[in-house]
Amino acid sequence: MIPSDGPHSSSQPPTLTTGVTIRSIGILGTGAYLPPTEVSNEEIAERAGVTDEWIVRKTGIRSRRRADPGQATSDLAAAAAVRALEQAGVGPEELAYVIVATSTPDHPQPSTASIVQHRLGAVNAAAFDLNAVCSGFVYALTVAERMLCAEPGERYGLVIGADIYSRILDYSDRRTAILFGDGAGAVVLGPAPNDRGVFATSLLTRGDQHELISVPAGGSRIPATAQALDEGLQYFRMDGRRVREFVQDNLPGAVAELLAGAGLAPQEVRHVVAHQANAVMLQEIWPSLGLPGASFHLALESYGNTGAASVPITLDLAHREGAFADGDVVLLTGFGGGMSVGSALTRWLPTRHAGPPRSAVYAEAPVQSR
Repeated sequence: MIPSDGPHSSSQPPTLTTGVTIRSIGILGTGAYLPPTEVSNEEIAERAGVTDEWIVRKTGIRSRRRADPGQATSDLAAAAAVRALEQAGVGPEELAYVIVATSTPDHPQPSTASIVQHRLGAVNAAAFDLNAVCSGFVYALTVAERMLCAEPGERYGLVIGADIYSRILDYSDRRTAILFGDGAGAVVLGPAPNDRGVFATSLLTRGDQHELISVPAGGSRIPATAQALDEGLQYFRMDGRRVREFVQDNLPGAVAELLAGAGLAPQEVRHVVAHQANAVMLQEIWPSLGLPGASFHLALESYGNTGAASVPITLDLAHREGAFADGDVVLLTGFGGGMSVGSALTRWLPTRHAGPPRSAVYAEAPVQSR
C-alpha cells in the first residue's frame, strides 16, 4: 500500500512474497487533445484587472484553450485516449484499466472514467477516477503501473489526465483567471523490457495544507445551494504565494529522495516534464532540482495550466517533436491541491507507431459530446 502521508519509491524488478517477479511496465503510446478555441491574454486581462504584459511577466502564458459549450471532460479525455491507443497499437478491448485523473469531472457521479470507457468501447476494463488535482496524472500512473506489474499476461492500462477549469473560474480573480486552460493528455501502459519503463515513483501528501487550493462548494461540506452560488463558493480558489512556497519547500527534496531511492545520479536524468503551473515559478525552482544534464520541457506559453492534463500534454508534445531517445531517463513530476507531489522515473521505450506530428494533432476539429 502507498502511504498517503509520505513518499514511496520502488525499483524494478522486485519480487512479491509469493515469489512472482514483478514485470516492467512502460509507456507504449501518448496522446493529447486541446480544444480548438484559443483564448488570448487580451480576452481575459481587462476583466481580471491586468494587462497582457502583466500576465506574460508573471506567468509566461500568452494564450490557452477553452472547451466548447457542448464539451465535457470526458469528451476531451476520450479524444486524447484515442490518439494514445493509436500510437501504442493497442485496441480498447485490450485494456484492463481506464483511470481518469481529474478535479473537474463530468458529474459528481458516475465517474468520468466510466463514460470514457463506454465511449472507447473498452468493454473489458475496470474504470475509475482519481483526484489528486494537478498531481493526479502521476498518482494515476503510479496506481496503474503497480496493478499491471503484478498481473500475469499482456495487460494494458490507459491513464488520462483531463480538466476543464474554464467552468470553475472567477474571471474577476486575477490570481486564477489568467492561469488555466482546458485539455487532456493520455498514455497507454503495458509490458516493457526489464531495462525500460517506469522504475521508480514517489507520492507525497501534506494534508495539513489542504486549504491552499480549493473549490469550496459542491460537495458534502458545502452543497451547491443558491446561497453558496451567490457567494461564489463554486469557483476555484488558490493562495498563490503559499502554493509557491509549498512547491519550493517540497518538490526539490521529493525529487532528490526519489533519485536516491532509485540509485540514480542526478546527471543521468535527461528530461523533466513537470506540471505546467507557472513558467516563472518553474524557472525559479529549476536550479534547485540539481539536474544538470536534463532538458526542461514547457508547453504552457500556448496552453496555460491544464491541471491534471498538463504533464501528459507536455509529454505528448515533446514526444511527437522527437525529444526522447531510446533509454532516456524521463522525470515526470506534478504538484498541486491536497497539497500533493507525485513523481515518476521512466526509461523511455520507443513507441510502436510514431503517429501524426504535433502540427496535425493539435489542429483537428473538436470531438463532439454524446
